[in-house]
Formats: sequence, structure tokens, C-alpha cells
Amino acid sequence: MKSRWSPKDAKQTIAYYAKQGVGEDIALRVYTTRLLGKDPRLVLHGGGNTSVKTTMTDTVGDTVDVLCVKGSGWDMSEIEPAGLPAVRLDAMRKLRRLEKLSDEDMVNAQRGALLDSAAPNPSVETLLHAFLPHKFVDHTHSEAVLSVTDQPNGDDICREIFGDRVALVPYIMPGFDLAQSCAQIWEKNANVEGLILLKHGIFTFGEDARESYTRMIGLVTLAEKFLSCSKPAKSLISARPAGQLAKVEAIAPILRGAVADASADDWRRMVLEFRNTPHVMNYVNGNEVSRYATTGPVTPDHVIRTKPKPLIIATPKEIELKTFSVAARSEVKKYKADYVRYFNRNNRKCEPPKIMLDPLPRVILMPGLGLFGLGKSAKDASIAADLAETTARVITAAEELGIYKCIPESDIFDIEYWSLEQAKLGQANEKPLSRHVVAVTGGASGIGAATAAAFASRGAEVFILDRDLLAAQSVASRIGGVSLKCDVTRASSVERAFAHICRSSGGLDILVSNAGAAWQGRIGEVDEKTLRDSFELNFWGHQRCAQAAVSIMKAQGTGGVLLFNTSKQAINPGPSFGPYGLPKASTLFLSRQYALDHGADGIRSNAVNADRVRTGLLTEDMIKTRSELRGISEQDYIAGNLLGQEVTADDVAQTFIDLALAKKTTGAVMTVDGGNIAATLR
Repeated sequence: MKSRWSPKDAKQTIAYYAKQGVGEDIALRVYTTRLLGKDPRLVLHGGGNTSVKTTMTDTVGDTVDVLCVKGSGWDMSEIEPAGLPAVRLDAMRKLRRLEKLSDEDMVNAQRGALLDSAAPNPSVETLLHAFLPHKFVDHTHSEAVLSVTDQPNGDDICREIFGDRVALVPYIMPGFDLAQSCAQIWEKNANVEGLILLKHGIFTFGEDARESYTRMIGLVTLAEKFLSCSKPAKSLISARPAGQLAKVEAIAPILRGAVADASADDWRRMVLEFRNTPHVMNYVNGNEVSRYATTGPVTPDHVIRTKPKPLIIATPKEIELKTFSVAARSEVKKYKADYVRYFNRNNRKCEPPKIMLDPLPRVILMPGLGLFGLGKSAKDASIAADLAETTARVITAAEELGIYKCIPESDIFDIEYWSLEQAKLGQANEKPLSRHVVAVTGGASGIGAATAAAFASRGAEVFILDRDLLAAQSVASRIGGVSLKCDVTRASSVERAFAHICRSSGGLDILVSNAGAAWQGRIGEVDEKTLRDSFELNFWGHQRCAQAAVSIMKAQGTGGVLLFNTSKQAINPGPSFGPYGLPKASTLFLSRQYALDHGADGIRSNAVNADRVRTGLLTEDMIKTRSELRGISEQDYIAGNLLGQEVTADDVAQTFIDLALAKKTTGAVMTVDGGNIAATLR
């Protein structure tokens, strides 16, 4: 591992924050914290922490000694000074006089010592940082260090690797007791460069930011070099299933349906993310994967994101795909029952008793295929997948060195149900469409873009499909969605796009079939190609996407929603607009046919009948043409409805949202036109 310390970058960081009134100590603390946080071999997703001891001025103007330590909710890779809340150092060090201190009292003491009461909670390892005398202290969960400590004889291996450069700390749950233990061990080994917390991680320290950082890099490098001499592990000899395995895009929706729980009026879904890197494949294909993968987390911090162990499911062959749904649901049921047993046997010792978290897996391993991370959102699924990849690398190295062994189950349970760890997950209420995956065709502009934004704002994971990839990327970056190039007039393009959705999120819950374009001409004079081109996009495009969506929804077995943009032309044709209106009328009927044929599958199908909305389809030139054909002004045309108001793309988007949330509505046509009696259904 190479040091990425740069004197030039360090000076620039100091100068940058000086303009904001931030001192050199904090600036350098931010700089090296980011260096550590940006290396996934050291830190992932909120793990690890750093601190600096410095001075600040309090409210009354007194200069006080403070400890600035990483705050809860901040990621080391992108930390800012605000992510290093300052606590009074003397107040923290006085706590060392105590023999015992509960977690609740520890948190209360830490918050009571904050210079800024609005600052985030200091790290749960604040006392450990405070009890050490060094100015700068760094803590990571280095993969290499974990691989050598997660052994039955990890302490002996560490002595061989590090000699007297570090002191070893037996595993103790984070908090007051660990802080006391680390301080006592350091006092007996005051010349060490760091502390190795067995089966947990590594601390380094120094009197300046560079010293603490370079010590971390140096010690981790020693572990990496030691591991590089290991031999391939017999436990990792490939046992990949023979035969043609089913594709990821076919398997993912079945898995997503298997881990969905039925709620009062809907399904409580999960989002999936697939990984099949070389490290992952080597790991999941190992002939002893059922042993080493279910031993436990490589560091205790991971358990709140990954559960104590993954679910391992045999990958079906293509010919077995039809029966895989039953097998997958059976394996999930077994996993949940096993988790309940794990909870019950460990909860007996708890006073007061804990309340069980949901028993669903957060990682699924499939030999021959790869792994899936699961979560309530795409972000959470990605975090679980990242941690699973880290686990694969750590356990592989551990097995090549000896045999992987982590902390006992009772300690794993204590961390998983530790209130201070659970607080990291947050307790915010979920939005109405959280856990839902939505695809919007023609999502790069107009009604599609407005609809994509509306679904994203309500918590959905949104895929923006459009022929114009650059425009789709622009929308995606603005709303936090995913852009995909898709031409709905090409079956292969649709197939690739929906396969990508399955690989990225596990499946699909809502399709907004919106892509379209307007062809004009008097129907008795229009050429056949014009009419066929319009049908290809304005009818067949909807059918291709709906058919792909229904296939995914049926595989999930959790229902779904089809929403079609049909236009008022489907009901109230305009002069010289037949090439557009005819396929739209067919799409309106298509929507109702899906409602009829797939209602038994729990799939709802509804249409939105909008009119005169300024978009890339209804351009200013077209508004001029259409108003002239009707013999009215452009303003009278655009707002020529009973309410006398212009209908916007946002109005249409809201209607799509309303229909997505209408659990008992299917086969409906919702009009959004400000009132047009000629276009009402009879």
C-alpha cells in the first residue's frame, strides 16, 4: 500500500480551509481522513474514525483543549470540518476514573461535552481517542489486518508480522471498556506506533497528521506483504456447478420476490445489486463456501449492514428456472427461521429483551453466478454488496493464510443489537414509494422527465430510458436516478434495458410507458410508412415495454403497475392528426387488455389521457399549426379547456403518481386536460 500524502495537497488544504476560518490542525485532519476514507481496502461506508486534539474558543471566549473526532453519519472519504465535532478533552478524560460506564451514560457525557450542541454525535469510540495521549489518532478496518487477525492464532501471527511496533488488544465490544483496555495496554507499551484490535481493526497515532497516516500505511503494508506469501487455499478450490446456468436477469426477479414480505395493502420489497468480480467468483465458487461464508462478519461493524451470515442458494440451470421460484422461497424461509432461532437463543440473556429486527438476508451468494447485496434502497443494497465484496477478499486471504475465524456468535449479536450501532441506520420514515423500482420510457424530457423526478421525490429507484442518452444522463444526475439508452422501437434495445434494470435493482415494480412522437397528416392522404412508423413507436413501443415489464413482475410474484401515456387523441381525434391518434387509441385499448389479462397476477394497468402539454412533442411550432387548424389563437388552444388553465408536465406526472398509489384501481383512464367534454369517456 502506497502513501498518498502530498506536501503540496496538504498545503493547499490548509490554505483552502484557512479562508473559512478553520485552523491547520482541523484542515490536516480532514486531509488525511479523506486519504484513508477513499481507499476501500481501509474503510467502507461510515466505518473507521479519526481524531485530533487541539484548542478552540468556547462561548465565553476561553481557550479550551478539545478532541475533534469523526461524527456519526459522516463518511471519512468526504468529511468536512463539520464532521469532526469538538468535545472538551478534560471532560472526556475524567471519565477514565470510573470503573463502569453504560453506553447511554457515555453518549450523554459525550454530548454534554460538545462545544456546539447542534453538532452530530461523536463516534462511539470517542473515549478511546481521548484516553490515548497522541495528537492525531487514526482507526481503520484494514482488509489485510483483518485477514491476519481473523485466525485462531491471530495474536501469534501479528507478533510475527509487526514485532514490537504494535501492541495487541483482545476483542472487546466498542465503548468504555474497550477505551479503558486500549489505554492500559498502550501505557505498558508506550513506544508502539499503533494498536491491533484483534478481529476488529487497527489504530495508529502520532504527533502530526503525516506521522499517524504514514504509520497506518506502513503497518498495513507489512500485513499485505506477509499475506502475499500465502499459498492457494484448498477450501477455495472451485466447485462451480456444471451446465448452462440461468442468466442473472432471469434469477434476480425471482430472488427479489422471494425476499419480499406481504404487508397490509402491498409488498415490503427489497432492492438488489449484483456483483460478480473475480474476487467474488473465487469466493462463492469455493468448495467450502458453506463453512467460511457463514462463520460470521470479518469485523463487527459489518453486521448491521450484512446480518451475521449470508444466504447461500444453489444457482439454477436454465432448464430449472421454472421451479427455481419454489426453491428460492424455501431457502429464504429456512434462513428466516434460522435467524429467529439465533435471535431467541441470544436474546434470553438480554435485560431488557431486544426487539427482533427483520430476519431477511442482506447478502445472497450463488455459486457459479456471483452475489447480491440487498437493502431497502439502491444505496443500502450497494453498501451491502460492497461489504460482501470486502468480506470475500478478507476471508479469501484468511483461508490462504490458515483458517478464517471471527468473534463468537454472542458478540456478533451484541453488536447487531447494540443501540449505538443501530443508530447509524437511522429511523427516518420511508417515503410512499420507497423500495419500488420504476422505469420511465421517454424519460429524458417533457412529461417523462417530470414523471421521473416525481417518482424519485417519493422515494422510488428510478430508471430513465430514452434514445437520447446524454439527455437521460442529465435527468438522472439531477434526480438521483439511473439513465439507460433505449429505443422502444427495437426489441433488442428494450430487452437489454430491462435486463440491466434486473441486474442493477433486482426487478421492476412500476412501468411508466411514456415514449412517443407525433405524426400529422390527413388520414386519407397519408402514406403507409408514416402510419407504420407511428404505430411502431406509439403502439408497439408500449407493447414491447409492457410485455417485458409483466414478465419481470410475474417472476417476482409481488404484483406491479403499468401506466400508459395515451393522450386525448385516443378518444377525441383532432383534424389531420390521425397518424398519431390511431396508435394512441390502440394503446388505450392495450392498457385495458393488460388490466383484464393480468389482474389475477396482481398487476394493475391504467392510462393517463393528457392534452396540450408543452413538451418536446407538443412544440411551439406544433402549437401554432394546431391552433391555426382549429381557427383559434395559440393561447386559446393551449388553455382551451373548461378551467381555462394550461396543463403542465408536472400535472401529468402527479397523475401517474396518484395511479401508482391507487392500490385498488385498474383498467382506468385518468384525464388531465383541464376539462374537455369532447374527450370524456362515454
